[in-house]
Amino acid sequence: MSQDAASSIAQHWAVALFVIAVFGLCVFMMGASSLLGGRSKGRSKSLPFESGIIGAGSARQRFSVKFYLVAMLFVIFDIEAVFLFAWAVSVREVGWAGFAGAAVFIAILLAGLVYDSRVGALEWAPKRKMRDPGS
Repeated sequence: MSQDAASSIAQHWAVALFVIAVFGLCVFMMGASSLLGGRSKGRSKSLPFESGIIGAGSARQRFSVKFYLVAMLFVIFDIEAVFLFAWAVSVREVGWAGFAGAAVFIAILLAGLVYDSRVGALEWAPKRKMRDPGS
């Protein structure tokens, strides 16, 4: 075995051990669940059960596009929180340049939030029509 191969093995043994341990843990969990899991069959076992209520109707229910729009906005602002957390952890190392970058980042996202609010993307229900009191 050459010196390069030995040094490569010495450098990457921890990663290989980790991969083997993860694979072994997955095999163990799947095997234990198949051995220890319940096997009872019945009419009520095959019914979907959610929050204590037996489901009624079709599972292919249509949702409004507003639901998906709000969900995407949530994901965007959730990712913003991840970036800001990373900035907050390293605020001393990045200094004022990092502060300026975070301020620009927040300003861009705030402008997007104001735009979404103005076009009505954050409204769950349609606006009610005002009835004319004179009619």
